[in-house]
Amino acid sequence: MGYLAKFRVWRGDSGQGALEDFEVEVNEGEVVLDVIHRLQATQTPDLAVRWNCKAGKCGSCSAEINGKPRLMCMCRMSTFTEDETITVTPVRTFPVIRDLVTDVSFNYEKARQVPSFDGGDVKPGDFRMQQIDVERSQEFRKCIECFLCQNVCHVIRDHEENESSYAGPRFLMRVAELEMHPADVRDRREIAQDDFGLGLCNITKCCTEVCPEHIKITDNALIPMKERVAGKKYDPLVWLGSKLGIVRKGEDTPKA
Repeated sequence: MGYLAKFRVWRGDSGQGALEDFEVEVNEGEVVLDVIHRLQATQTPDLAVRWNCKAGKCGSCSAEINGKPRLMCMCRMSTFTEDETITVTPVRTFPVIRDLVTDVSFNYEKARQVPSFDGGDVKPGDFRMQQIDVERSQEFRKCIECFLCQNVCHVIRDHEENESSYAGPRFLMRVAELEMHPADVRDRREIAQDDFGLGLCNITKCCTEVCPEHIKITDNALIPMKERVAGKKYDPLVWLGSKLGIVRKGEDTPKA
């Protein structure tokens, strides 16, 4: 059975904006994105919102709903009471373009800075991976690039000055995936620490908490990567072995 819900939606652009109140019909089984679409169709045809699949797989409809970063297509209206006011705002970390649409180009710039996979001299078909390595890679590749982890990470959310030196959890996870790949020969530990700001992460796990794919970003990517960096940087035997080339990648630290 339907009812009228109270919505408070941010309207504006990069210059200025404000929250506007609406009453809009809600039907059984709907998600927040359904209601935003109904607002577009009935009251605010110029409301800007980014979306694509409406199935939680494209990562386009990221927003902050009652202050929590979420995908609008995965946030069911049944989780709210009928008399509750639902506030929808753009993700806070990135510049607003218009209404609920933000400029996430920062993330694509960081993505281009990640060194690509380097398989060395191994010929196609000659390398065999252990199942544990396959499963690790599969977990990291579940990422739909909604950038909610980037948005919630306080290192850039609360400190814009860190943007040039910090890649954020999504791309530190990508670096970790390649560093842990047994067929990749490139040593990415210095890149993670010096270029991507791994040391700025203080493992609050807020990125893991908001991930719609339930990837254990902190436990399975960031902490193991910190261990690898610490092993190379602070263990004198590991440091010397790396310099002399007698310690191969991944052999100087516990398996992640």
